[in-house]
This record gives sequence, C-alpha cells and structure tokens, in this order.
Amino acid sequence: MAHLVEKVVDGYNDIFINRRDPRVDGWLFMDSPWPTFFLCISYVLLVKVIGPRCMKNRPPFDLRRLLVFYNAAQVVFSTWLFYEFGMGGWFRGYSYRCQPVDYSQNPVAIRMAHASWWYYFSKFTEFLDTILFVLHKKNEHISMLHVIHHGCMPMSVWFGVKFTAGGHSTFFGLVNTFVHIVMYVYYMLAAMGPKYRRYIWWKKYLTNFQMIQFILIFSHAFQLCFTECHYPRAFMWWIGGHAVMFFFLFSEFYIKAYLRGTSKLYLNGTSHLSKANGHTNGHIKHANGHANGKANGVANGYSNGHANGHANGTIHYRGSSTKETNGHIPQTEDTSINARVRRPVCMSVDTSLE
Repeated sequence: MAHLVEKVVDGYNDIFINRRDPRVDGWLFMDSPWPTFFLCISYVLLVKVIGPRCMKNRPPFDLRRLLVFYNAAQVVFSTWLFYEFGMGGWFRGYSYRCQPVDYSQNPVAIRMAHASWWYYFSKFTEFLDTILFVLHKKNEHISMLHVIHHGCMPMSVWFGVKFTAGGHSTFFGLVNTFVHIVMYVYYMLAAMGPKYRRYIWWKKYLTNFQMIQFILIFSHAFQLCFTECHYPRAFMWWIGGHAVMFFFLFSEFYIKAYLRGTSKLYLNGTSHLSKANGHTNGHIKHANGHANGKANGVANGYSNGHANGHANGTIHYRGSSTKETNGHIPQTEDTSINARVRRPVCMSVDTSLE
C-alpha cells in the first residue's frame, strides 16, 4: 500500500512539477489544479441546486441593465484576448501546420503565455452567464449542454496554461475568442429590449458558427497525427477530444432546436401552425355567425332573427344576455306594456348586435 501511494505521489510530482511550464510559477491558481477543480464543482452546485432552490419562491430579478453591461464588457474582453493571441504569435508568423511551444523569456512568447492565462480567467467570468439565468429564473436555458460547456472549460484550459502556454493549442483560444465576440454582441442586443430584436434574426446561424469553430479546432489539432512536430501529443488529443465532444453536443442542440422544432409545425396537432389555423377559423366562424344572424334577423323578422342568431352568432342586448337575446322564442307572448315597449328595440338589429 505504501509503495502504491509513493508511486502515485511520484507520478503527480513528475507531471505537475517536472513537466510544468516554469514561466507560470506563482501566477494565480497555477501552482495546483485543486482550486480550479473546486471552483468548477461549486459552479455546478450553485447553478443546478443551490440557486434554483433559493429562487424557487422569489420573483425574478430585473437584470436588463446588468445584462447589457455584462455582455458589453465580455465583447470588449474577448476582443482584447483575440488581439493578444494574434500579437502573441498568430499574427506574427505562427505556423498553422505545426507550432512548438516557445518556453523562452522572449517578450512575444511571454505575451502569448499571459494571453493564455487571461483566457483561462475568462472561463470564470463566463460563469456569470448561468448565474444571471438563475437570478432571472430562466431555468430552461440552464441545459446540460450549457452546464457541461461552462463547468469543464476552466479545468481544461488550466492544463493548457500549466504545461503549454503557447504554441499549437493556442489556436483554440484565437478561434474561441473571435466566436465569443460575435456571441456576446448577440446577447447584448437581445438584452437591450424588444425594439432591438429585429437585429438578432441570425440566432440559428450563431449556433452554426459555434459548430464550425469546433470543426476548425479538432481539424487543426488532429493534423499532428500526420505531422512530426515538437509539441506534446497529449494536448493534441486533449484539445481535439474536447472539440469533438462539444461539436456533437451542439449538433444535438441544433437538431432539437431547429430541425425537429420545424417539423412539429406540421406533425404536432398542438403546434403553432395548428393554433394559428384554429384562431383564424374561429374568427371566421364567429364573423360568419354575426353576419348570418344579422342578415337572417333582417330578412326573416323577429322569430327567425332570434333563432338564427342563436345558431349562427351571439346576440347581445346592451352588452348582456337575456331570454329573448339568446335566441329563445317565447312560449307565450308577453303582452305587457314593457314587452310592447321593448319589442321595437329587439327588432332593431343594429342595437342588439355587437
């Protein structure tokens, strides 16, 4: 048993000490994976258990202004990160075919390492996406895909910064930050209110855009299977595997949201199309009922007017239903003075029909 424990400790030290990128020593959360791991677990518990329970009997918060500010800040942050990934190497001659990690103290290499570290922190700021959903009681948006995507990304990126803060795998950060610029612009416009909704007709294509990014990422990663490159192959599989997983998760979401959702318009009896037709036919029947009741009332007189008005439409007398105005023909004629006064009014179609 002691030998097994010693072997595990030696393996841990070999990975997290001997194979680390020494340039990131002392950087926040970089010395150990455990703070990141516990933050990810806390996030999942907060948004799936604690948050919904706390909000269960409370009204949703009005977060429109906060949402606009948050998404605008994320646009700025993502734009800066995209620029830093570019100036740290991808705009300065990085090879898209094979790019080893530069572990030197070269200012450009250090810039890429810092860009990777800040990208790691951006995965924590994205936790707010879900937390704001919880406070706004938009629990339908907190899907398994959403929680998996946000919950595992900080841990995944931590390994990249710890061991390869630069080089081939940073292509993931370059592409992802560009996608996030577009994504948070969409979220910002959506949060600004109904009058801006006409500018976000491209929601469906945003999902396509996200799927394309994962194709680019795993294609870029797996090309190292056919290329000799001084780059850790473990990260080729790590980055490529994540991209494949997210591609299939987003594909499943796309099929459910856009392809199957469209077919329901024609197959589901309670679909929006069916409801629309039901409302339309109902209004037509209602209009025909009034028209027929009115026409028959004029043409056929008092009795037919009330009888046909009951069958084809609804006749009102001053906004309230009465025995006569519901289309019932009296069994015995009322010869009282009130009836004689009321009869011309009942005969007047324009005053009895609304």
